[in-house]
Formats: sequence, C-alpha cells, structure tokens
Amino acid sequence: MSDEAGPLGRPTTRRSVVAAGAAGLTGLLGACGSGSGGGEGGGEPGERLGSASQVPEGGGTVFGEQGVVVTQPAAGEYRGFSAICPHQGCTVSDVRDGTIDCLCHGSKFAIEDGSVVRGPATEPLPPREIAVSGDTVRLA
Repeated sequence: MSDEAGPLGRPTTRRSVVAAGAAGLTGLLGACGSGSGGGEGGGEPGERLGSASQVPEGGGTVFGEQGVVVTQPAAGEYRGFSAICPHQGCTVSDVRDGTIDCLCHGSKFAIEDGSVVRGPATEPLPPREIAVSGDTVRLA
C-alpha cells in the first residue's frame, strides 16, 4: 500500500482497506436482514391497515409500514401474514399471479396459506390475525 495518510491520519495499509471493506459489507448485509418485529411483522392489534377494496380477489396487498400482507384468495375470504420474508428478513414487495413475492432473493409464498411456493425460503410466512369489518381491515 502507501505511506500516505488515510482518513484518520494513519498510513493506509492493506489491513485498513480490508477492515473498511468488511465493515461496509456487514452494514449492507445487515440492511437486508432488517425488518420490524423480528420476523413477526410490526403493527399493533386494532391498528387499521387499510380498506378491503385495496385487496384484490385472487391477490393481495402489502402493508409494509405495519409489516403485514393481506390476501383475498377467494371472494370475501381474507388472510393475513407477516410481510417479513423468513429467508433473510426482507419485506415482501408484491402479490401477483397467486403468490406473495420477495424480490430480495426470489422467494414466493402461496396467498392461501403463506406456504413456500419457491425458495430459497424454507419456512412459510407466519400468519397474522386480521379482522375485516365493512371495508376496513385491521390487525386483530
């Protein structure tokens, strides 16, 4: 390396470059694993998620702020799941073609029961209790 002073006034060494790179990589990987509720999803019982009309039949909606995904596999049949992917803690991002999709690593889960349709996830999405009253969807 060189004898030039680095950002802390010390000479830049191979060890300091490797250490800085490792610290940056740790922060990057940690961001992928972050998610509220430690895999359970956030939100408090009774909290309003949105309206039932936001949840399409045969599909679903991700309520990312509360860490919940709500699906409607059949007309008037609503299901709630944690929006936190059990693979590495990313928030699922989309519901389409009958699956809840995590775009971080490509896992897909069934809208009916949260089971794994395609990995790398090996665990299903944990269920979340929800209640639908009129057009309002709440955490139960």
